[in-house]
Amino acid sequence: MQIFGVDIGGSGIKGAPVDLDKGDLAQERCKVLTPHPATPESVADGVKQVVDHFGWTGPVGLTFPGVVTGGATVRTAANVDKSWIDTDARALFSDRLGGLPVTVVNDADAAGVAEMQFGAGQGRKGTVILLTFGTGIGSAVFMDGTLVPNTELGHLELNGHDAETRASSKAKEDGELSWERWARRVQKYLAHVEMLFSPELFILGGGVSRKADRFLHFIDGVQAEIVPAQLQNNAGIVGAAMRAAHDHAG
Repeated sequence: MQIFGVDIGGSGIKGAPVDLDKGDLAQERCKVLTPHPATPESVADGVKQVVDHFGWTGPVGLTFPGVVTGGATVRTAANVDKSWIDTDARALFSDRLGGLPVTVVNDADAAGVAEMQFGAGQGRKGTVILLTFGTGIGSAVFMDGTLVPNTELGHLELNGHDAETRASSKAKEDGELSWERWARRVQKYLAHVEMLFSPELFILGGGVSRKADRFLHFIDGVQAEIVPAQLQNNAGIVGAAMRAAHDHAG
């Protein structure tokens, strides 16, 4: 079975049909740059461009980099235009896609669902926390495989700062930090999250998961197991498609 997934990020909008039996992309993904300012209308245009690239006509799952309630309404917009707040994203995207059935979910929650089903979280019980490092830091918290949605742990205060402004991959790039120096910031952040939640496992996702060998060995002093996301930067696309399949089954 194939369902289309789209991952909307602060820097790019990427999507592809997903093979839900394998938990992997069925075709090479299409990516366009996230417009700036990332307003609802301009982002919807980017999503349409990605979906139209494949001539897709079925259900579409979309991630959004913020809190999404009821599978539709955007409540926060840290890394996109503030005009997203209180937008009915499901109605907006469905209208722009010619009435296709649409599901909208928080981006890190989507990545987490995919990793728990097909990746590094398979079969893991207890508390598992996936953290995506990109333009910001997204989070997905699971208890015995069940998602606690919209946790937004990237906005925890760390040393007087919003954590994602110090430890996201964007912070690494903007500050021209070495992998070791950045890893020390990530370590402090993980230790703070561990103090609050005591997870058995941290899964580190986002684009940096492809380069885990560059920084994971610098992180110590954290008791939880730390592993890179196996689906890497495709996890959001896969998770979005999984949620759409659940919502529009049959």
